[in-house]
Amino acid sequence: MSSIHTVIEKLKLNVLYIEDVPESYSSEVYKLTLASGEHVFVKVPFNKDKLFREYQMLETLKDIIPVPTVLDIWYGDERMTGALLLSAIQGSPCSGDVDEKLSFQIGMYLAMLHEVSMPGYGYHMADGYKLLDPNNWRLHIRSNVEKWKEPCEEMLDSALFEKCMLYFDEAFSALPDPDGPCIVHMDFRPGNILVNGNEVAGIIDFESARGGSSEIDFTKVNRYMWEVSPSTKIPFMEGYQAIRPMLALESVLPFLRFLRRLQRNCLV
Repeated sequence: MSSIHTVIEKLKLNVLYIEDVPESYSSEVYKLTLASGEHVFVKVPFNKDKLFREYQMLETLKDIIPVPTVLDIWYGDERMTGALLLSAIQGSPCSGDVDEKLSFQIGMYLAMLHEVSMPGYGYHMADGYKLLDPNNWRLHIRSNVEKWKEPCEEMLDSALFEKCMLYFDEAFSALPDPDGPCIVHMDFRPGNILVNGNEVAGIIDFESARGGSSEIDFTKVNRYMWEVSPSTKIPFMEGYQAIRPMLALESVLPFLRFLRRLQRNCLV
């Protein structure tokens, strides 16, 4: 709690109440009630790169999709990474049933996000925009798997390891060309979608967002929306395709699920 008092002092805020925001895993988040009665949020990322990443993404997207407004920023000191002061969006995380109208809107806003071009495959850091090495989405995936091979071989039965590598080679060669580089959220799930009834009120939590291929955002859409409530898939895709074409997900999603499981099982 001492960190929020430091931020309040640095940003010269007149605060009546401080509330912790639960389920924030890579930042400290607080809801503040100011003396004026206004509600705002303070986000204290765990490292400075996340601070700059979220700031840059919110500034880029502020006139494109509904995101929090950056009211102020503190760049930190030798003890703290800094903090963002964000406007409050009138809505709550999308935790209930998702009807066709809401599914359509969610798909539409993800497509609008993916329509924003980036200078390359990479991400914002405190010292500028860092391109992936290599700056090729498919080769970057292959490079990551090459790095995983040694720990995977140690963790997995030899026959299973060989089967996994064979699947990777076959599935990788059959992947469609990626799109992008465009903005990808990297954590696009109901908890980061704020709603009022069956209307999208805002999208939050851009500290992991970067320049990538749109396919990566569908892993969590599939896991947290389509698999939980299959009826959301068609209206979601209709909303998305009202803005831009959809990639060939039928081949990409199984491959990305495989990569996620391989990573979780071997890189612990």
